[in-house]
Amino acid sequence: MTITTPDTPTAKPLLDWYDRHHRHLPWRISPGMAAGGVKPDPYRVWLSEVMLQQTTVQAVKPYFAKFLQRWPEVTDLAEAENDAVMAAWAGLGYYARARNLKKCAEAVAKEHGGVFPDTEEGLKSLPGIGDYTAAAVAAIAFNRQAAVMDGNVERVISRLYAIETPLPAGKPLMKEKVARLTPATRPGDFAQAMMDLGATICTPKRPACSLCPFRGACAALKLSDPELFPVKAAKKEKPVRQGAAFVAVTADGEILLRRRTESGLLGGMTEVPTTAWTARLDGETSAAAAPFEAAWQACGTVIHVFTHFELRLSIWRAAIAGKVDDRPNDGWWEPVTNLEAQALPTIMKKAIAAAIPLAFKTSKG
Repeated sequence: MTITTPDTPTAKPLLDWYDRHHRHLPWRISPGMAAGGVKPDPYRVWLSEVMLQQTTVQAVKPYFAKFLQRWPEVTDLAEAENDAVMAAWAGLGYYARARNLKKCAEAVAKEHGGVFPDTEEGLKSLPGIGDYTAAAVAAIAFNRQAAVMDGNVERVISRLYAIETPLPAGKPLMKEKVARLTPATRPGDFAQAMMDLGATICTPKRPACSLCPFRGACAALKLSDPELFPVKAAKKEKPVRQGAAFVAVTADGEILLRRRTESGLLGGMTEVPTTAWTARLDGETSAAAAPFEAAWQACGTVIHVFTHFELRLSIWRAAIAGKVDDRPNDGWWEPVTNLEAQALPTIMKKAIAAAIPLAFKTSKG
């Protein structure tokens, strides 16, 4: 039997705080809306959770609105063209999420009649849905008592219990604590309250502990500096990879593009021709590796940091009279004014902008 003391963490003070101070988010059903009988839309919950992984709320809001405008139901997304989905996702990063998003929508439409499963196990059976997303959708959309733990929740729970085991090794213990703290009533609001608390009060730097509903029970606040938590293992230095990108532009203002293979980093996205760099291997960096002979001119280097490595691309530009016949088999010529409509990841936008500084200012989108 667990003995509860005034200092033992319970969900009630957090839920009371959430009722007064919750964030207003376009995918969220607020406590007031819920009291009025409004139910969460599992499609919107799932879409927002996938978009929010390793991305900020402010960055996600316009993408979320754009997706809902184009594909208001999961069945609409299931029927969309892959290229259209990838283009709409471009700029959010982690493009495997976009590919899995489409596959998941197709599975829900074809195998579940357009209705999301309402349990963690059922949700995890869908493509691209792992432990976190399954727990979040189960709790928020279906009010299941699931332990939801993102980066904000990790920070809150590590401080609340002063967990000294460094991340990522400390995650199982943190999740165990979250599971015990999650109430049977309002588990979806509890999950969102924990996220809001970490985002607005229990912040990485200078947490507003005096405003925290858990301040009386927080072990880190009592024992030491809350900013010391969560404890993180020393980071390994990211390797640096080299490569080259080739921006060919015709006199008519068209640029040579191609599509990357479906598998691997940036799979299925659009790019200018590049050399064969990967997360583990360098590619050629000189004009000798260009897709065809031309008067290639150096335009500097762009740097992009991926999760596990840093990429430095040497940028080469060639102004050519007309379209080249011996372009790569998977290549095509696209008007520069139409670049915003292409599924270009951020690194490729950087490469094009280095060679054509006004490219995205003149694009029609």
